[in-house]
Amino acid sequence: MAEITFVDVTLRDGNHTYKHQFTSDIVAKTAEALDAAGVDIIEVGHGDGLGGSTVHVGRTPEPAINLIRAACNAVKRARVGILLLPGFGVFRDLEECKEVGVSVARIASHATEADTTKQHIRKANDLGMFTVGYLISAGMADAKTLAEEARKLESYGAGYINLAESQGHLVPSEVAERVRAVRQAVSIPVGFHPHNNLGLANGNILAAIDEGASYIDASLKGFGGGAGNAQTEATVAALKRAGHTVKADLGGILDAAKVFGDLVAPYPMPVIDNDSIMMGYANVYGGYVLPVKQSAEKYGISPRELILRLGARKVVAGQEDAVEQEALALSAERFSAAS
Repeated sequence: MAEITFVDVTLRDGNHTYKHQFTSDIVAKTAEALDAAGVDIIEVGHGDGLGGSTVHVGRTPEPAINLIRAACNAVKRARVGILLLPGFGVFRDLEECKEVGVSVARIASHATEADTTKQHIRKANDLGMFTVGYLISAGMADAKTLAEEARKLESYGAGYINLAESQGHLVPSEVAERVRAVRQAVSIPVGFHPHNNLGLANGNILAAIDEGASYIDASLKGFGGGAGNAQTEATVAALKRAGHTVKADLGGILDAAKVFGDLVAPYPMPVIDNDSIMMGYANVYGGYVLPVKQSAEKYGISPRELILRLGARKVVAGQEDAVEQEALALSAERFSAAS
């Protein structure tokens, strides 16, 4: 049985579900509850990480550093972490986070572009942070490629490799193959971050652990991009049921879920709806679920057709403009066919 380091990503990835509108009050109270429950690492910030608060993606109601500071001030035992995608986030963002108490920096890139993280991983290490190499959209790269990218991250100084299955596209055997390849390629731990578009998040987690993953991500109420992440409450229960060691207390996690749920009510919880299923099937980044719905309604087109177009185009995180481009193209094609 495995000893698991549990990373709750509600207050970062969950911001996608909440249209990036988390406030310091929501963050502080949720972080306090997660800390009391014994969660190891609490990730906080804009859904797209440091520097993600933009017109292009969605603005937070207050500076993201305020949210991060609120979490750091609220916890007593847990470590607070952030996500940074080079290009969105810069060195100064890391420095500000260190100043307010952040101790974990997860430096992210698309699954085939680890070389973009070199400077930021080294900077985070220089600041004394526990630094993670984070590969987004692991389902868009094969096992061999992920192993090669993981070796780069290890050489840059990453403390562990996190494979983010951002589309909820993979089935357990595919997750196992990728985790196995990365575990064999590096000497540092491996983590796994699933999404639930095909209802496989916890099954994929168990498959990842069977292949040696020891860091696991999940979020309260399943808040996250697409159909959401693995649900922290269910994930902790499943891990304990399977005999794995998790420091988090299940009763405390259920209490934290109640705190968070009350804070965001009556906002709807993530569900595996038709659009989310299609995004998982077509391997489309989960953070696009709201832009897809909005663009489909704006241009009077089928979300299903739009998602399939985006999948064929192989869009990656950070290409929000592609959603509108493809929606406009579909609308024009329909108009032309009707003329």
